[in-house]
Amino acid sequence: MMAVKSLSEFYDESMAETLPQAGIDLFDVDRLVLAEAAEPPLPPEDAKARDRVWDSAVRANPALFDGPVVAIRGLEWISRRVLRLSWVRVTYRHYALRRVPGASALPSLFVNVVQPTDDGRVVTARMSTSTAAQGRWQLPGGSVEPPQSGAALDESALTGQAARELAEELGIGTAAEDLKLWVITRGENGSIGLTYLAPALPEAALREDFTAATAAERAQGREPELDDIALVRSPDDLAGLTGPHADYLGPVVRRFFGCR
Repeated sequence: MMAVKSLSEFYDESMAETLPQAGIDLFDVDRLVLAEAAEPPLPPEDAKARDRVWDSAVRANPALFDGPVVAIRGLEWISRRVLRLSWVRVTYRHYALRRVPGASALPSLFVNVVQPTDDGRVVTARMSTSTAAQGRWQLPGGSVEPPQSGAALDESALTGQAARELAEELGIGTAAEDLKLWVITRGENGSIGLTYLAPALPEAALREDFTAATAAERAQGREPELDDIALVRSPDDLAGLTGPHADYLGPVVRRFFGCR
């Protein structure tokens, strides 16, 4: 889990840019089409600089790991509400390129979940000090992992990853089929977020599940990814969350309460 650039910098010449350029964009999509592509070649000097930045980050935070993740190579509308995402396999090390002058990192792809309570609030969560985004408030979720050999990265797999993040981070066992792809965001570094809407749950159950999930992580000698949750009743409540906020958090929360 890891200045805004135009996504057109990363496209193949054959792939037309059809999404508007902005800071934080929200898109309504009925269907996703996913296609694997090759990672663009990286100049040797950029690769060496990337590795130096990554190694320095790991020395500062040994909890970081260079696991496999999905990055976005390109995207286009193929019909009015059908979006095609071209993706590549990278590792977390790739995003160290964002700190290499003159280098270009591909946009990341992540999933997250709007988890409402039965009295109309929304769960927000704070990243722990063991993560690369320590202290940041966001929705529960994480980077998309590439499929195993022979498996497909499709809408079903993405929904499954969203359900897994909800279970791992909050301890909530919502079935993947009960999650609905609700909105797609594009924000900092051109990163693409797939936001799912979960069924409402009672506050007491949410807090009990979260407490149990964090206790189980610590019992295994691991620091939980999230160290706190807060329930917001309106976008105004976000101002009371001390610390940095994920760039998409405000727009998504405003959309949720505006659509109710």
